[in-house]
Amino acid sequence: MTAIHWFRRDLRLADNPALLAAGAGGDVVGVFVLDDRLWHAAGEPRRAYLLRSLAALDASMDGRLLVLRGSPVDAIPRLARDLAAGAVHVAASHEPYGRRRDEAVEEALAGAGARLTPTGSAYAVEPGLLRTRSGDPFQVFTPFRAAWLEHGWPGPAGDASRTRWLDAGRGDPLPAEPDLGGLRLPAAGEDAARARWAATLADVVPGYAEERDRPDHEGTSRMSAALRWGETHPRTLLADLGRLAGPGPAMFRSELAWREFHADVLHHVPSARVESLRPVAPEDAWASGEQERAGLRAWQDGRTGYPFVDAGMRQLRAEGWMHGRLRMVVASFLVKDLHIRWQRGAEHFMRWLVDADVSQNQLNWQWAAGTGRDAAPFFRVFNPVAQGLRFDPEGDYVRRWVPELRGIAGAAAHEPWLLPAGAAPGYPGRVVDHAVERRVALADNKRARAAR
Repeated sequence: MTAIHWFRRDLRLADNPALLAAGAGGDVVGVFVLDDRLWHAAGEPRRAYLLRSLAALDASMDGRLLVLRGSPVDAIPRLARDLAAGAVHVAASHEPYGRRRDEAVEEALAGAGARLTPTGSAYAVEPGLLRTRSGDPFQVFTPFRAAWLEHGWPGPAGDASRTRWLDAGRGDPLPAEPDLGGLRLPAAGEDAARARWAATLADVVPGYAEERDRPDHEGTSRMSAALRWGETHPRTLLADLGRLAGPGPAMFRSELAWREFHADVLHHVPSARVESLRPVAPEDAWASGEQERAGLRAWQDGRTGYPFVDAGMRQLRAEGWMHGRLRMVVASFLVKDLHIRWQRGAEHFMRWLVDADVSQNQLNWQWAAGTGRDAAPFFRVFNPVAQGLRFDPEGDYVRRWVPELRGIAGAAAHEPWLLPAGAAPGYPGRVVDHAVERRVALADNKRARAAR
C-alpha cells in the first residue's frame, strides 16, 4: 500500500524514523506543503534557506519530492484520497500552530479514510514527556537537564536513502527565491549539515566550553539552521558527542538540553509564544509612541552608539545569524536600556534569523528579559561595554561589522566616545546612557515587585 511521508521539520533522509515507518509497507510519496500562513510569516532569509533546503532534499530523492502549496488541512487529505493512501506519516509537531494544524489534518484525514501517524519529533526527548517527581512540568533548567540525561534517547535511526519513491505527478511550483540584497546564507541541505557537523566535531567541540562566548573567534557550531529545518537531528549529534570526553562535549550537550527545555516549556504553555510568563515592570515603564519607534529603529539598524550591540545587529542583517553571546547582549539592551518589550525584539529576530524557531526564539527572549522559566533575573543587566571588553577584548568582532570603527585599534573600539572628536567619522553617538537606564530598569522592576 502506498504511504505518504509529509516532510515538515525533517528535511533529510538519514535518522528519520517517520520516513522509515512510511517506507516499511511499500512505496512512499514524499510531500512538502508550502503552507501560505507559515510562508508569509517567515522573513526572507528563512524563505530563501528553506527553498534551498527543499531543492537539496528533492535532489536526494531523485527529483520526486512533491510540493503542494496551500493549507495542509486541504492539501494532505486530498492527496491521500487521490493515492488511496491509508497513512500519512509525520514527525510530531509541538509548537502551538503545528499542534492545531495537525489536529485539523487528522480530523480531515479520517473523512478520507486515512490516519495521521506521528513517529518521533524534532527533539531527542519529546516535549511534554519529562515531569518532576510530583508530576508537574519542569520550571527550572538544571533539574530538567538532569531528568533529560537520565531518561536518555535512542540512537540514530537507519538511513532511508533506499526508500521506494513513487512519482505522484506534478505539484505546485516553488516561489522564486527572494532577493536577499547581499545577505550571505550558509549552505543548505542534509549533505551540507553533515559536512558542517563533521568539521564542528573536529574543530569546535574540543574547545567549545572556552570558545563559545567569543564572537571574535570561530568557536560555535553554526548548526542551528540545520537543526531548525531538521537537516540533521539532535540524536545524531548526541550520539557523536557521547563518544567524546571533556568539558567541550559536555557543554555542547548542555546547549542541546536548553533547546529541548524551551520546547518543553512552550509545549506546556503555548501562550509563552507571545505573553510574558512573569511580569518584570509596570505597564507604564515600557516605551511607546515615538520613543519606542526611535529606539527600535536605532537598535534594528545597529546605530545605538554602543559598538558591541551594533556589531551584533549588523551581523544579523548580513548573515541572517547572530552569535549567541550577542543575542543575549542585544536583547538585554533592548529591554533594559531602551525599555522596549521583548516581543518587539523577538519579531525582528523572527524576520531576519535563518534559524528562527518559535520555541527557541521566544523563550530565549523571555530568558534575557527576565520573564521566562528559569530566566536570568531582571536585575542582571548586561553592560554592553563590559561585555564587549570581556568577550571581544581586541575589538576584532566590532571592527569586522562596524566599518566606521576600523580605524580604531584594540579595545578602544568599544568606547569611541572617549576618543578625540572625529576618531570615528559617521558613527552615531550613544542613544542612551547605560548607567542611567540601568537604574531606571531596576527601579521599574522594584515597583513591579512591590505591586504583587
